[in-house]
Amino acid sequence: MDDKKMIYLDNNSTTQLDPRVLEVMMPFLTSEFGNAASSHTFGRRINNHVKSARENIAALLQCDPGEVVFTSGATEAVNLGLKGVAKNYRSKGNHIITANTEHPAVLDTCKSLEADGYDITYLPVDRDGLIDLMELKAAIKEATILICVMYVNNETGVIQPISDIADTAHEHGALFMCDATQAIGRIPINVYSLGIDLLAFSAHKFYGPKGIGGLFIQHKQPKVKMSPILHGGGHEHGLRSGTLNVPGIVGMAMAAQLAMNEMQRDADHVTMLRTYLEESLLKEENAFLNGSYDHRLYNTANLGFKGIDANVVIGRLQGIALSNGSACTSAIMEPSHVLKAMGLSNEDAYSSIRFSLGRFNSLMDIETTISTIKPLLVNAF
Repeated sequence: MDDKKMIYLDNNSTTQLDPRVLEVMMPFLTSEFGNAASSHTFGRRINNHVKSARENIAALLQCDPGEVVFTSGATEAVNLGLKGVAKNYRSKGNHIITANTEHPAVLDTCKSLEADGYDITYLPVDRDGLIDLMELKAAIKEATILICVMYVNNETGVIQPISDIADTAHEHGALFMCDATQAIGRIPINVYSLGIDLLAFSAHKFYGPKGIGGLFIQHKQPKVKMSPILHGGGHEHGLRSGTLNVPGIVGMAMAAQLAMNEMQRDADHVTMLRTYLEESLLKEENAFLNGSYDHRLYNTANLGFKGIDANVVIGRLQGIALSNGSACTSAIMEPSHVLKAMGLSNEDAYSSIRFSLGRFNSLMDIETTISTIKPLLVNAF
């Protein structure tokens, strides 16, 4: 089956580039090739486009454009946020709190900081994948400088109580950082009302190009102070040196504009599709849902089927793209750290499949997926 006929249900891994995004990017891959840092006519013109793009991204986050720092993606943004704060606030303390269901970008960065002498607390989650606010409060120390918890989990779609976590951090004099990679462009975000001090994101999760993302860094009182982790030309307020990826920035800005205009329509469409998929597959014997039913992003269904090997089912699918977890760790034949943290056995974790739907999926896609996967749930051991 060729790619044109493929059914793609792995949108938490990456989304399809919206054709309208590609259209606005093309001039910046051809005729509009200037360096945004150059002082000549080419550079000034490009810089104006970058300025406009930054305003679009800021509008999606409802923040000031000057608080948006462009990066190569969420992984770099996470590294900049965690390491930049850790280095700058070391005189205040060396303790950081995160959750054990975070993306590897956060967990691996925290492990790196631990090797450098920082004290990291990894909070547990309950069977629904949610942290306990009382456990969070109990974990805070005098040396706590940062709490970092993701908005939406990439494997289960579980939504954490971000505003409550931010309030807890601020009550104890700590900063709050949020990996919002799976949330941005899918649900409304107001960084100020949520109390977020730093927020990481990637364009390719909301129908933009790969290789571009950003970090929101709060400049209001108290202003977040950062140390750079890249040095060079002093770009992006001195926090992220390197020639700007102008085609990516322009594309991300267009993706942000489309998200603002079409977010509710996408949500209604995808919610309908996921409900149909989930209700159909949960009728199967020994089927179960992973993660909170109520506190979950509308596009994600992480379903387990007791006794089956999810890798066998996924491998036998013809023309349907699914996964059993994060694309960043899917090559490692270990049970999902997210599902294990939620209390699942190895067997149940191995039997779970993530369905993540998006803007370009149709009802026919879901009907075909259901009719194709049901026979595979028999004898998939």
